[in-house]
Amino acid sequence: MMRSVDDVAEMGCCGCFGFSFARKPEKIGRSNRGYGNGWSRAPLLEEEVEEEDDGFDSGNVTDTGTEDDEVCHSPVKRSEEILMDRAQNGLICREVPVKETDKLVRTEDEDGNKMINEYVREHKIGSGSYGKVVLYRSCNDGKHYAIKAFHKSHLLKLRVAPSETAMNDVLREVMIMKMLRHPNIVNLIEVINDPETDHFYMVLEYVEGKWVCEGSGPPSDLGENKARKYLRDIVSGLMYLHSHNIIHGDIKPDNLLVTASGRVKIGDFSVSQAFEDDNDKLRRSPGTPVFTAPECCVGDRYHGKAADTWAVGVTLYCMIFGKYPFLGDTLQDTYDKIVNNPISLPDDMNPLLKNLLEGLLCKDPTQRMTLESVAQHEWVIGDEGPIPQHSCWCQHKTSHKDICDASVNNTPT
Repeated sequence: MMRSVDDVAEMGCCGCFGFSFARKPEKIGRSNRGYGNGWSRAPLLEEEVEEEDDGFDSGNVTDTGTEDDEVCHSPVKRSEEILMDRAQNGLICREVPVKETDKLVRTEDEDGNKMINEYVREHKIGSGSYGKVVLYRSCNDGKHYAIKAFHKSHLLKLRVAPSETAMNDVLREVMIMKMLRHPNIVNLIEVINDPETDHFYMVLEYVEGKWVCEGSGPPSDLGENKARKYLRDIVSGLMYLHSHNIIHGDIKPDNLLVTASGRVKIGDFSVSQAFEDDNDKLRRSPGTPVFTAPECCVGDRYHGKAADTWAVGVTLYCMIFGKYPFLGDTLQDTYDKIVNNPISLPDDMNPLLKNLLEGLLCKDPTQRMTLESVAQHEWVIGDEGPIPQHSCWCQHKTSHKDICDASVNNTPT
C-alpha cells in the first residue's frame, strides 16, 4: 500500500526528530566530526556556530519529549540495565579499562592556553545541542585527543523523553563505549567527572583524518575501490557491535572517520541502544532522517540491526554517487520517498555493486541483506578476500571460563 506524506506525518514519524530539512541541500553537514552528542537531533545540514567557552552549545534545544519519543524494548528492559548487567558479569572487550577521573583542575599554560588536568586546549572540532568537541594535547604523552565537554546542569534540564534527560543519553554512551574495543570504532580513553564541579568530559582518541565522504564531489568521485575499502571497515565495526547486542542507530558518513592510514572508525554513540538475546526490536529511530529505514518511518516497531544495515546502504550509495538516494524538499517528502520510491541506479553500473545496493536498500526488512551476507558478497570480497575476523577480548574470556567450568565439572571426585 502506498502511504501518503500525510499518512506518514500522522503516524508520528516527524515528531520524533523535531527538525526540518533545508531546501535542496548541496552538501552533507559535517559539524559533528563523528564525536557528537545530540547532533542527530539538530538540523541535518546545520552549520557549526563557533563558541569559545569549553562548556556547551545550548542552541535551540527545547523540551519536546512526548510519550512516543521514548525508545523502548519488548519485553521492556532499559539499555542501562542491560549494560550494567554486562559490566557486572565482566563482559567488557577491554584488557585496559577506561580511566575514570573524579578530580578536575582548570588552569592555563604559560602561553595562556586553557587546560583541563593534563590536557591543553587547541581548537574546537564540532558542536551540538548537548555540548561541544574540542581538540586537546596531553602534556604527558604529547598526543592529541578529542574531548567532548558538557555542563551537567544543562544535561539534567534537557528532557529528551518523559523519564529521561540528556544526561541519560550521555551516560548511556559512556557505558557503551567503556565496553567496546575494536580497530574500527573510536576509542574512549578517559572520563572526567568531578562531583564538585558542573563539568563533564569524555576524552576520546583523536582521528586525524577526514570523513568518509569528505572531498567527494561529483558522482562516483570516491571510486569503487576506495568505497569498497571503507565499506569493509564499516561492516567489520558494525558486525562487532551487533554481535555484542549494540544498535548504533545513526550510521552515516559524518559519523565515520577515516584515519591518516585510511582506516574507517565508527563514532558517536549518543543514540545507541543495547538489547538482550536476539530481541533488537525498537519503537522509533532517533537517527538522521535521510538515513532512516522505511520501517522506521511508518510508526511501527522495527528491528535495530536491519535499520543499521539500511543506513549502511545509504552510506554506500553516498560514497558511490555523492548524493542521497532519497531526499525531498521537506522532511515529510523525504519520508514519503524513503517509504515509496524505488531505488534509482544507472543501467551501466557494475552489476555486482548494483546487486549489493539493491540488497541493502530493500524496503522489506525481512528481505534486506544481513551484514553477514554483505561481508560474503562478491563485490565486498573483491581482490581483498574475506573481511578479517576481530578477536574479541570478552568472548575470549567467556570461552576460557566455559573451558574451565567444563574442566571442573569433568574432574573425578
